[in-house]
Amino acid sequence: MNAKEFRSPQAGKCIRTTGGFWAFVPATLPPSFDLDSVTTLALSRADAALGEVAGLTMGGVVGRMHMLIQTFARREAVLSSRIEGTQTQLDDLLMAEVRKGSTTPDRDLREVQNYVRALHEGAGLLKKLPIATRLGRQLHAILMKGVRGGDRTPGEFRKVQNFIGASGDTVESAKYVPPPVEHMHQLLSNWEEYVNTRDRWPDLVQCAIMHEQFEAIHPFQDGNGRVGRLLITLFLMERKRLPQPLLPLSSFIESHRREYYDLLQAVRTDGEWTEWIRYFLAGITHTSRQVVAQVRIMDGLRREHRDKLTGKHRARSLLDELFSNPFTTVSRAAQRLNTTAPTARRSIDLLLKLGILEETTGKAWGRVYVARSILNAMEKPPAMEG
Repeated sequence: MNAKEFRSPQAGKCIRTTGGFWAFVPATLPPSFDLDSVTTLALSRADAALGEVAGLTMGGVVGRMHMLIQTFARREAVLSSRIEGTQTQLDDLLMAEVRKGSTTPDRDLREVQNYVRALHEGAGLLKKLPIATRLGRQLHAILMKGVRGGDRTPGEFRKVQNFIGASGDTVESAKYVPPPVEHMHQLLSNWEEYVNTRDRWPDLVQCAIMHEQFEAIHPFQDGNGRVGRLLITLFLMERKRLPQPLLPLSSFIESHRREYYDLLQAVRTDGEWTEWIRYFLAGITHTSRQVVAQVRIMDGLRREHRDKLTGKHRARSLLDELFSNPFTTVSRAAQRLNTTAPTARRSIDLLLKLGILEETTGKAWGRVYVARSILNAMEKPPAMEG
């Protein structure tokens, strides 16, 4: 790490460790900066856009289509994991759920499945735990179970030095070396205190600062990025800004990955909080608007398909299940509809006849069906201006 690049005393300090390499110790929170007019306007837009997402539940759309919560949770899992190098696609995750037990998930798929589990279990833990280091450790334990890095003390803060760099880098050549262990625990205590301070900072600004500081501390040997992005969603839920995990912010980060890393680093090197916060607020605004548009598209698609099934109550129920997972089998449909396989098959046959379902395997046995229009609406959120 080049200590000369870390130019701002307000951001923190570089120290020479006992191992002879440089490491960065970020300044404690809160940072000192002013919200200028441009950032205040960005905050106003983000607040309004996020409010529309929360309003979807009160407006009845998500209540009517409760299965959409799973859609956005899965997208967040796929895209947050992709930032870390996985290749799993949304349809891989959905297909694996349908064929559960019949195949062994590969490493990438298991990482994404762990993320989905951590997101939902984390939301449940909010009922008894604050956003704090204990919650972070529990999320980490879930994320790292049985995947790469799973041998690096899952659920425990690191006891050795880590670093961020390109493949082949050492701690001496790495772009960023987080604080040594002896500084890390004090910084985590300060982080926890800041996260649980209320009514001094706008929620979204505080969330942006919380995320950056967590990434700067990098308290785990592996999996810090995924935990840090999970904490964004959980922070917004804890502050009642999101009723459910409906905001796949990693879709924005994944699309602007280089800028994401550059701005996090600029906070450390130059104390450039303003640009990072503007980026974060732009991500909230863009993703919120995308979620609202996507929910409306999917609600319209559901209405269109249901209009073809007037009087066919079981087929309508199966259609609703397809908005949770557009893949199905006869046995899965029978289980979901709480009926017999022949009855479920008749509903599938009707959806096949209407072109809502298509068979994907070409097999006589073990057939898997997909609602292609629903899958496409899940995978390809609408393009947004700006």
